[in-house]
Amino acid sequence: MPTNANRRELLQTVMPEGLPVTKHWLTKQSPQFDRHALDNLLKSKQLKAVAPGVYVRPGTHLTWQGVVASLETIFSKDLNVGGLTALELQGFAHYLPLSRQRSVHLYSKDALPAWLDHAIPAVQFVRHNRLPSLLGFGFVHREYDPIERTLIDVEAPGRRQDFWPVTLSSPERAYLEVLMDVPEAISFEHANQLLQGMTTLSPRRMEQLLRKCTNVKVRRLFYWMAERNAYAWLKKLPPPEALDDLGLGSGNRVLAKGGKLDPKYRITVPEEMWTPPARTTDKSAS
Repeated sequence: MPTNANRRELLQTVMPEGLPVTKHWLTKQSPQFDRHALDNLLKSKQLKAVAPGVYVRPGTHLTWQGVVASLETIFSKDLNVGGLTALELQGFAHYLPLSRQRSVHLYSKDALPAWLDHAIPAVQFVRHNRLPSLLGFGFVHREYDPIERTLIDVEAPGRRQDFWPVTLSSPERAYLEVLMDVPEAISFEHANQLLQGMTTLSPRRMEQLLRKCTNVKVRRLFYWMAERNAYAWLKKLPPPEALDDLGLGSGNRVLAKGGKLDPKYRITVPEEMWTPPARTTDKSAS
């Protein structure tokens, strides 16, 4: 019969540094961690409960990266870091507003656990619905190093076995995720500023995502924003009507209340960002 000392030693071996775990996960690691054993480990302060059935090592410094790694692997949540957070992590956050509380944007069809609301006081986890038609396209993979408390590239040298996978949206997918929230949570100006920094966007990856994306609002906003910035990569993308039969859909869309209608993309945009259509000259009469 295992002693409390045996259990404590085993706990130190299996308990990951910096990651919350569940009662179910601990029980799967060893049958020694039954309910009675876990109660004793909590009473002896070998474990700390952050919520009923959710534990960390005592003295653990929780990071949002470690929490996300745990949600993906230990809690088996189908989610990814996306939108503004993914852009920031990949160097496209030059225009992100500063705030005392950091927002971490997660995209998932699953609800987030309630204990996340108080897990890290300086972090707010914000859940968004995924663009369902994108499926698993446009993801990049990182790993969480619990010792250095940072995300690293999966191809980085010196990887250890105790690194934990974290899924991010690529910059191309993350930008489409940002456009989902225009103008409700993200302004036209902010979305435009973000795209101004994306000079290295991959037209190949973006075309693949645009062909998968069936959200008409996102398609129209992307092409409108891209045309405003006139990047070289735009010429390598097919025109929207060549994507598929959906193209840009039909009808006008009111996005900016009190704005002006862009006649090409049939969306209302802020008046200060509206540009008149280019005039054409009939040379046949000359």
